[in-house]
Amino acid sequence: MKTPPRLQPLVEEGLIDTVVRQLMSGKEAMVFVVRQGEHTLCAKVYKEATNRSFRQAVDYTENRKVKNSRQARAMAKGTKFGREAQEAAWQSAEVDALYRLAAAGVRVPRPQQFIDGVLLMELVADADGDAAPRLNDVVFTPEQALAHHATLIKEVVRMLCAGVVHGDLSEFNILLAADGPVIIDLPQAVDAAGNNHAQRMLLRDVTNLKDFFGQFAPALLDTDFGPEIWALYERGVLSPETPLTGRFQRLDKPVNLGDVMREIDDARDEEAARRLRMQSGEA
Repeated sequence: MKTPPRLQPLVEEGLIDTVVRQLMSGKEAMVFVVRQGEHTLCAKVYKEATNRSFRQAVDYTENRKVKNSRQARAMAKGTKFGREAQEAAWQSAEVDALYRLAAAGVRVPRPQQFIDGVLLMELVADADGDAAPRLNDVVFTPEQALAHHATLIKEVVRMLCAGVVHGDLSEFNILLAADGPVIIDLPQAVDAAGNNHAQRMLLRDVTNLKDFFGQFAPALLDTDFGPEIWALYERGVLSPETPLTGRFQRLDKPVNLGDVMREIDDARDEEAARRLRMQSGEA
């Protein structure tokens, strides 16, 4: 196929030889199959972030570091330079996460190089050597669903032990390679210790896995791996070898009725005061 403009510099610099075909196009990036000598790779070409909401950006980028204070100020003000810096930070977050997780032994595509908004990485392939399908395109037996779910729970734990929460894990960003599931799409990955939304995101990731595989193995719908994993992490005793049960005993604290009544009374008093101010023309 004709070389896309964003990939032409990589051809000219000898980083890739040819572009074989387009693999997919999403709201954040276009992905191409490319050749580099005897190797087949994947080239992820990032688009400008025009489809992510501001709220999502705030949640996912909380506590992310930028290169300097000028960039931080520009990003806060929303200037053109700031938006460019924010987009560069969003892209590099995936690259950093991939290198970090690959080093920790997590099942992610092995990154090779990141240049000018293009990420070169391993092409995840199926048993025939073709691009692996996403989980949402595959039907599983109960046994397969249980096995793949168990594998992915271990990968979630391994990621958390490396200090990373995927943040958007579902059947749409997991590929089924010849040797099992591989996790992809990590630009929204968050720092487990430094992001206040990390717990909520991890619980959502694990729930997504339960709901998807639970379609094929209904017994999974009664499991509670997310809270169990996070509780072990908070206690500092979680490791990739930690045995999990899928059960979690919530310790519900008794409700202090007096405190509840005081909050109700305070709210009632505030409302009465507001109405009084409105009647007197002060509000």
